This record gives sequence, structure tokens and C-alpha cells, in this order.
Amino acid sequence: MKLNEVSPKEGSMKLRTRIGRGIGSGKGKTGGRGVKGQKSRSGVAIKGFEGGQMPLYKRLPKRGFNNPFRKNYSTLTLERLQKAIDDKVLDAKKDITEELLVSSKVIRRSKDGVKLLGTGELKSKVNLTVSATTKPAQEALEKAGGTLTLISKEVAPIKNGKTAKDAE
Repeated sequence: MKLNEVSPKEGSMKLRTRIGRGIGSGKGKTGGRGVKGQKSRSGVAIKGFEGGQMPLYKRLPKRGFNNPFRKNYSTLTLERLQKAIDDKVLDAKKDITEELLVSSKVIRRSKDGVKLLGTGELKSKVNLTVSATTKPAQEALEKAGGTLTLISKEVAPIKNGKTAKDAE
């Protein structure tokens, strides 16, 4: 058997309909497009067009603001941190970093960093290094005798190569 002798199984492929080859073919004259109008021509783009009426997507109000510099943090609650320590997933005696939290599967991914939330209770004394925290979480951590180190991430430029701190 040679490559030029290979053909698809009989009846598995449909032949292409040749349109516009005389009215006797059944697909001549208008070529299956109906009669006249914009859709019978080539280069039609009608999707959002409503016949001159203001289209729906323009009639609906715009809402909100999407800040391109917003940080999207992965969240870590005190309760989840304590549960990981109790289950021996994390060692409270060692420093706990964002990379360690991801590798031990306490959180799925780091995103723009990890933010510690004050939900739940922390009993263990831990040394934690995260990107952001809430005030109640920081107080609860210090009350338990632990220490908190915040990572300062690089500030994104706004305009003309300046950063948000330079603009102030």
C-alpha cells in the first residue's frame, strides 16, 4: 500500500456541493442564499447591528472600574494555618514562607502573593513571611508569640517609567 493509494472509507466523506453552476443544479442563481438583501452579498457583518437602532450593548450602562495595578492575593486564614500545623503539614518551629505554603499544598498558588486573614484562632508560635496581612491577623499572630515579616513586592510603573511612589 502506498500513500497515494490511501482513500477514506466509502460513505464516510460527503462531497462538497458546487454552488452557482446553473439553475439546473439546484444551487444555481442565488447559490442557496435566498433572495436579495445584505445577507445575499459577500462581506456581511450583522452580529450587533439592529437596523440603525442603538444596539443593546450600547444601551446598557457601564459599571465599575478595573484597576490594572490591583494585586490579586491568595488568602490564608489563621484557622487554615493552625489546622496545617496540627495536621503536621507545616512545622511551627521553622520559618513559614509563601513557597513553603504552596509546596506543602496549604494554598494552591501564590498569585501576586499571600495575604493573611484574621479568621479563626492561632495557638502556635510561628515565624511567618507573607506579602500582606489584616490588622486582626497581625495582632493574633503577635499575641500567640509569633513574628510576621512582610515582603515588599516591586511597584508597577504608571507613566513615563515612574512608579506610584514617585508620583506622590
